[in-house]
Amino acid sequence: MVKITMIARVTDGLPLAEGLDDDRDLQDAEFYKQQVKSLFKNLSKGQNEPSRMSIETGPYIFHYIIEGRVCYLTVCDRAYPKKLAFQYLEDLKNEFEHVNGAQIETAARPYAFIKFDTFIQKTKKLYQDTRTQRNIAKLNDELYEVHQIMTRNVQEVLGVGEKLDQVSEMSSRLTSESRIYADKARDLNRQVSSLSLLCSILLTIFCPTFY
Repeated sequence: MVKITMIARVTDGLPLAEGLDDDRDLQDAEFYKQQVKSLFKNLSKGQNEPSRMSIETGPYIFHYIIEGRVCYLTVCDRAYPKKLAFQYLEDLKNEFEHVNGAQIETAARPYAFIKFDTFIQKTKKLYQDTRTQRNIAKLNDELYEVHQIMTRNVQEVLGVGEKLDQVSEMSSRLTSESRIYADKARDLNRQVSSLSLLCSILLTIFCPTFY
C-alpha cells in the first residue's frame, strides 16, 4: 500500500505538499518522515542522485521521481509493486506541474501547495488495491518499465550526508565551546588583575615600609 506522499523543491529542500492523513496506519511515521526530510536535504546540497530511485528502509521502500526542480516521493510497503508506485508518482507529477508549475520557484513558505492533498488522496485511492482491473492493466503495460531504476539502502543514501552533518555539528559545538572558554579566561585574568591591584593597595596602606 501507499503510505506517505511528500513533494519538495530540490534546490533547497522546501516541502511543497504532503498527504495530510498518510501516516495514520504507518508505524513510526515521524521516524520515516525524518528520513524523507534528510533525503530532501541531501538533494538540496547537490548530491548527484539519479532522477528516479527506490530506497529500502525497514519494512518500507521510498520511491521518488525528480523532475526539474521538484522531487515527488512516496513510501510504500515492500510488497507493493514498484511499477505502480512510479506510475502513481508520474500521475502526481503531471498534475502538480500543470496546476502549480508557475509558482514552484517563487514559493517562500513550507507547504505552500497543501491544497494539492485533495488530488493526492483521490489518486492514492486509485492505486491502493493492486487487484483492480485498472491496476492490473498498468502492471501489464509494457510501455512503462522500471527494471532500470536503481534500488539502494537508506544507509547508503543518507549515511554520507548524516556523517557530514555530524562533523559540521561537532565543529560548531567546539567553536562555541572555545569561545566560552576564551571568555571565561578573560574574566579570570581581569579578576586576577583586580586582586593584584587590591593587594598592592592594602600593602601600601598597612605595610608602607615595603614601598
